[in-house]
Amino acid sequence: MTAGAEAVAGAAREVGLIRPRPLPGAALRLVCFPYAGGGASVFASWPAGTGPDIEVCAVQLPGREARFGQRPFQDVRTLVSAVEASLGELLDEPFALFGHSMGALVAFEFARRLAARRRRAPAHLFVSARPAPHLPRPWPRAHLLPDDQLIDRVRQIGGTPEQVLADARLMRLVLPVLRADFAVNDGHVHRPGPLLDCPVTALGGRDDPEASPRALTAWQRHTTGPFRLRLFDGGHFYLREHRDELLRVVRESLAG
Repeated sequence: MTAGAEAVAGAAREVGLIRPRPLPGAALRLVCFPYAGGGASVFASWPAGTGPDIEVCAVQLPGREARFGQRPFQDVRTLVSAVEASLGELLDEPFALFGHSMGALVAFEFARRLAARRRRAPAHLFVSARPAPHLPRPWPRAHLLPDDQLIDRVRQIGGTPEQVLADARLMRLVLPVLRADFAVNDGHVHRPGPLLDCPVTALGGRDDPEASPRALTAWQRHTTGPFRLRLFDGGHFYLREHRDELLRVVRESLAG
């Protein structure tokens, strides 16, 4: 095994896959990628809304929840290589991809990696709350900010209770993972290449300052397949308040 292969194999051991409701005979598996700082538990309640034929499989990245203490990834291409190795034979069966915010970037780059390696394509790619990857990023390089400014950046995005942000001891534990996840986002450089050919649905909150409807619509240029834009009331974390409505869109899109 080469040094590069050893690095990927080692990284693969740090990527988990959580199945909140295992469905061995599922017609399709929905592989879900969380937002920066998020873990697989973000998707724990999703099986209740996806129906009996779709199995939710949540990617558990190192540094959070059951993998707390493990070194998080800081580069999206290393991350997606590890995800591919970790998912293994699951990729030989029908699957779709869902990613929110940072997770949308990871899901997209993962789909591109599978296409480049002539592996099975996802039945659908859902990208949520992130501008299309070719667009210039309007936000600062957050992973380089001092701790207090990084906390302010997280506060600006929303979705994190103030009592958590104000807990200095807790934030000392959380910040390394957040900083690494922001590095995944900040360090991404879009490389033009073959377009995807799967359907793509871009999703977002109407009041999300991080991903405007125009920035979401720009995902259309990355696939030759059908494209849809679906907007919900709310901001960057609209998926919390509108989970059932979101999952209805996912269910209907996969049925179609």
